[in-house]
Amino acid sequence: MRFEMICTGEEVLSGQIIDTNAAWVAQTLMSQGIEMQRRMTVGDRLEDLVEAFRSCAGRADVVLVNGGLGPTADDLSAEAMATLLEVPLELNAEWLETMTRLFERRGRTMSDKNRKQALLPKGAIMVDNPVGTACGFRACYQGTWYFFTPGVPSELKRMVHEQLLPWLKASFPIEVPVGLHRMLTIGQGESNLAQLLEPIPLPPGVTLGFRASLPYIEIKLLQRRPVDLADWQPLLSAYREALGDALIGENIKSLPEAVHQALLAEGKTLATAESCTGGMVASQLVDLAGSSAYLVAGLVTYSNDAKTALLGVSEATLQQHGAVSLETVLEMAQGARTRMGTDLAVSISGIAGPDGGTEAKPVGTVSFALATEQGSVAQTLRLGARDRNAIRLLAATVALDMVRRALLGLPVVAEYGYLNRVEQCQITA
Repeated sequence: MRFEMICTGEEVLSGQIIDTNAAWVAQTLMSQGIEMQRRMTVGDRLEDLVEAFRSCAGRADVVLVNGGLGPTADDLSAEAMATLLEVPLELNAEWLETMTRLFERRGRTMSDKNRKQALLPKGAIMVDNPVGTACGFRACYQGTWYFFTPGVPSELKRMVHEQLLPWLKASFPIEVPVGLHRMLTIGQGESNLAQLLEPIPLPPGVTLGFRASLPYIEIKLLQRRPVDLADWQPLLSAYREALGDALIGENIKSLPEAVHQALLAEGKTLATAESCTGGMVASQLVDLAGSSAYLVAGLVTYSNDAKTALLGVSEATLQQHGAVSLETVLEMAQGARTRMGTDLAVSISGIAGPDGGTEAKPVGTVSFALATEQGSVAQTLRLGARDRNAIRLLAATVALDMVRRALLGLPVVAEYGYLNRVEQCQITA
């Protein structure tokens, strides 16, 4: 099946908001055996929308149009489709009644402007929206079906699962994959990963894909038909060996999820002491329900005075070695563990930029330490000339991976790839 997507909205086109909807749709459809062939973004101009819709006609089997179904003057998707079809907009009485009841249940008065959301091209088939005020619809033009959904992510996702996918499966021949295995990696570029993995033969019916989203690159092994275990397990083993320390988990969404699961399984407690990451490590764990079982404290010690007052880092250490040093992060982690009474404590101190770097410690230099009952491990990495937020995100990821590796009994210091180690040390309790 040939599937395309059109995303609408000036705010998306201009980059004021990031189009996460398109990425989510592509991933969701891929897991169902539907590959997106093309995707475009169009602003809120009637003639541009009509031309974009026309360009897909006869080329795609289905085009998902996301956005432009709201009550305001710049919501033009229904009008553009009616223009393409050369039909008028008609009031859909069924959706108007549904929308009226929705406003009543929410204790709100429906504006006259909302009636626009019940205007559909004549002959279009209404598509239910169970959580919003704008219905979707589908219409056919020159053999291509156009499926319209609101741009609100929560509404789009419900409609894809409950409306779009069932209709696609009922209407088109789709080879649904029998399995998707994900391998999450950090510290290796996509080209390096491809060079490592592509020489490994794939069993018939298996395809290899990559998805890059800082700080991760996800490797996807898609089974389009059943694969014998005698072929599948050796493939996974070969991939694990090739990836080495860069592999941080399989069939998980994120590293915080892996750390969360490991801390709960081991019954261990954790404290964080963060400088340049500003609480990012603790925040990523708090995002996960149940983190109160292990996360005792998240200390943001951005200034040297805070490092001394809250963690007990000596002024002499700071003066002699600086805030970004093995000596400082060791005292930060040890102080956090001792003062908070936890099984583990992880610390971070670095130069996130864009200013503050020196020849000896350029922007992107970050020191880490992990303190446990057995002792402490510290390392300094060069995370590269990246922007401030990218450096902070990578730093939080490395810190979390140190925790994960300790919980799994692996060497705490890992060899990732492009994250260059400057120095390291280990202190036994």
